[in-house]
Amino acid sequence: MREKPYRSVVKSISWRTVGTIDTMMIAWLVTGKLDFAVTIGGVELFTKMFLYYMHERTWNRIKFGRIDQSDIEYQI
Repeated sequence: MREKPYRSVVKSISWRTVGTIDTMMIAWLVTGKLDFAVTIGGVELFTKMFLYYMHERTWNRIKFGRIDQSDIEYQI
């Protein structure tokens, strides 16, 4: 079963939301500056979302760990 590209986009957005909040909280704790934390979070939001999307689409093309449904003789 293949995934459509828009599924990867939605997964990317949801995961990056969680990841960005985490990054901003860590940056705020380390620096003590909320504005600096928000800036870091804003930059990494877009760069990591793009990288995740590319990673997801690459893995969607790899057959490793997948079962081809046409190879199954019967289904219960």
